[in-house]
Amino acid sequence: MSTVPLAARMRPGSLDEYTGQEHLLSPGKPLRQAIEQGRLHSMIFWGPPGTGKTTLAHILAKHCHAHVISLSAVMSGIKDIRAAVEEAKSQQQQGVPTLLFVDEVHRFNKSQQDAFLPHIEDGTFYFVGATTENPAFELNNALLSRVRVYVLKPLSAEAIEHLLQRALVMEQAQSAMTADAVQALAMLADGDARRALNWLELCLAYHAAEGGQALDRDAIASILEGAQTRRFDKQGDVFYEQISALHKSVRGTAPDAALYWLARMLEAGCDPLYIARRVVRMASEDIGNADPRALALALNAWDVQERLGSPEGELAIAQAVTYLACAPKSNAVYTAFGQAMADARQLPDYEVPVHLRNAPTKLHKELGYGQEYRYAHDEGGYAAGERYLPEAIQHQRYYHPQQSGLEIRIAEKLERLRAQDQASQQQRYVSKAQREDKT
Repeated sequence: MSTVPLAARMRPGSLDEYTGQEHLLSPGKPLRQAIEQGRLHSMIFWGPPGTGKTTLAHILAKHCHAHVISLSAVMSGIKDIRAAVEEAKSQQQQGVPTLLFVDEVHRFNKSQQDAFLPHIEDGTFYFVGATTENPAFELNNALLSRVRVYVLKPLSAEAIEHLLQRALVMEQAQSAMTADAVQALAMLADGDARRALNWLELCLAYHAAEGGQALDRDAIASILEGAQTRRFDKQGDVFYEQISALHKSVRGTAPDAALYWLARMLEAGCDPLYIARRVVRMASEDIGNADPRALALALNAWDVQERLGSPEGELAIAQAVTYLACAPKSNAVYTAFGQAMADARQLPDYEVPVHLRNAPTKLHKELGYGQEYRYAHDEGGYAAGERYLPEAIQHQRYYHPQQSGLEIRIAEKLERLRAQDQASQQQRYVSKAQREDKT
């Protein structure tokens, strides 16, 4: 057997052999035209592992008859960059363009990324970087302004299945696996062609050693037992995309979608405690006082996860997620808190009204602290007309209950109390006018 991995032996050498990325490489697409016409430009390939970033860079260089220099940001430093620049200048003097390919480019720090800028600018080389991380977060703006970003997508299960069939033909091993097994392997690869080919090589080695019948779906599952089969990069784009999908599903009252994204994250290895913490946020942000029980249930699920772990804790989180998804929604508290925080930052530091101040000493009492304060319990639980905000913003309203769940009743109560305030204010005006008439 060859010592070269199957994934490397299967690496395509032309666009016709390349699998996937039809949104970039279909006939008539700008990148396809640039490659076919030999028009190089600096670019970044951004996509998950195993989507063909490195392969596409080498196909690009081949079509454009360019000299290729490859660097890995994991292994290289400023010294390697300088050596690449000198090599590219030497090729330039001979009339040969250079394509400098940098794998995992996001691993370079700011100064290392800046080292490429003048040489991209003066045409010493065409820069092609590959990254699995969002370039907007990981690459310098100066570098991004000099390149075009192309997004590579995970390969479809059909595309990977076609790739596996080609590999079986190349290895003369069509009889080693059933059609169902190939299909299962393509699904498990989760859009990663390299992973699919590595697993295929493992399965073929097992079949060669054990012999017997063709490997079926169950045999594949047994061979790959314990292997990570889902894309999930903690703190990466996929991580935040999935938690965003979970949150928006809960907000959108879609319990089935919420359970799906919860299951996807757990299956991929996300810490259940992280999800539990985010579920608590959902309870306050998107449900609030429309159903105050949501927050208690979310906290209970978090507590169960901490006390019991999996699988009991995960089931409790699933219970909380489905309850929150089905609960009445209101962002009134979230919005009100945001507006109050904005005023606290932007408005002057208004003094606390004198009647609301505590008077623990004789001096405070002599200064009038708390003298006109009305004890709400002495007036049936509500002192109509009493003011609690500073005078300059006494009519400010932050909390606007929505017509959802318990907030319907809260809104009705606040309206009744405001009506009492208005009646109390009118009575004050009448009483004041009567006193002035007597005077």
